Amino acid sequence: MNKVYHKIDNSSGSVINLRADGVRYYELAEVTSRGQNSLAQVIKIDGNSVSLQVFSGARGIATDARVRFLGHPVQVSFSDNLLGRVFDGGGSPRDNSPALMDNMIPIGGPTVNPVKRIIPRNMVRTGIPMIDVFNTLVESQKLPIFAKAGEPYNELLARIALQAEVDIIILGGMGLKYDDYLFFRDTLDKSGALSRTVMFVHTAADPVVECTMIPDLALAVAEKFALDNKKVLVLLTDMTSFSDSLKEIAITMEQIPSNRGYPGDLYSQLASRYEKAVDFEGAGSITILAVTTMPGDDVTHPVPDNTGYITEGQFYLRNGRIEPFGSLSRLKQNVNKNTREDHRVIMDTMIQLYSQYRSTVEKQSMGFRMSEWDLKLLKYGARFENEMMDLTVNIPLERALDLGWEILADCFEPIETGIRTEIIEKFWVGKRN
Repeated sequence: MNKVYHKIDNSSGSVINLRADGVRYYELAEVTSRGQNSLAQVIKIDGNSVSLQVFSGARGIATDARVRFLGHPVQVSFSDNLLGRVFDGGGSPRDNSPALMDNMIPIGGPTVNPVKRIIPRNMVRTGIPMIDVFNTLVESQKLPIFAKAGEPYNELLARIALQAEVDIIILGGMGLKYDDYLFFRDTLDKSGALSRTVMFVHTAADPVVECTMIPDLALAVAEKFALDNKKVLVLLTDMTSFSDSLKEIAITMEQIPSNRGYPGDLYSQLASRYEKAVDFEGAGSITILAVTTMPGDDVTHPVPDNTGYITEGQFYLRNGRIEPFGSLSRLKQNVNKNTREDHRVIMDTMIQLYSQYRSTVEKQSMGFRMSEWDLKLLKYGARFENEMMDLTVNIPLERALDLGWEILADCFEPIETGIRTEIIEKFWVGKRN
């Protein structure tokens, strides 16, 4: 039987406090005051003193409000009927379609037992050369996209959603502007990708507590699809908004702040979500790409700083491109050896030459005379940026590798690249068998 209480001790912001027995962390409650019903979630228990975060805010809730504990945490429906649908941070429809109430599953469960995991070994193709060639995404990997405000990280996520060779896309939006939400929805709808996508969206106008639930909703559904033998790609944007919501709740709860006011368990909160990435033996997988915006482009900010200790590399998005220096996929060697013989050679050679191009650009900006080699590097760098780094490029991995050879052959002599003779003889343009 659900427990019902009729007295609230006090409230602060969106948090109400009362005395109750036998409740659990993250249990849901229905708060009724003056004919209005609101959902709330248990966020603190101290003896029989219980604090609940009211989704719609505690304003207007009287001290004689009726609080009915529901006996379960937030739940979400799971079935194939989720595909093509858009929900808010409470799991309610945002697309004006009927609510789904069958096969309800809890969110925020534990991470997968390591014994049930297998070593990541399969490539996730995206059609984006800066990922597929230079920092390959691997099934069950967890990677953040570090970017400052103004970078096209949502456009990058939308492109990955359209092009990634996976079965299911689950998009979790946190603190999105309404225009960004419409951009994702319309882009996926027009391309036909919405039919394999589930969207959980929290906008900047929605309750703060719903922002904290978006990753859990997305990952709970992802885990069920993965157990049904689906390859699932979870796209989250952005984890700094998620962390700021945790910070706001912690301040309301008068918790002792840690670095820059964030809660002391920020690392654990982030890790419990990222560690949901998994490749199940005999079933599907969950791969996570999550945007982390960096205030002031500061990578030492607590959110990107903690994230870097959890994840397996990172993509840096700068000037509208994935930056080759600093970006890293630590698992790429697990799959690069199985793609094509020249994959590693193209990756290493093109990045080394692009580094030299960057130095040449600096020399040119300072007025130094350009040598013949400098001119070759300038030609190479322009082609590399336009044909490989541009995020609008959509080509398969094999075509991207061929394009790499074409760019090298157009700009350099074979001996100038430093590539081994046997590889040159096999792959150099005009020499290929």
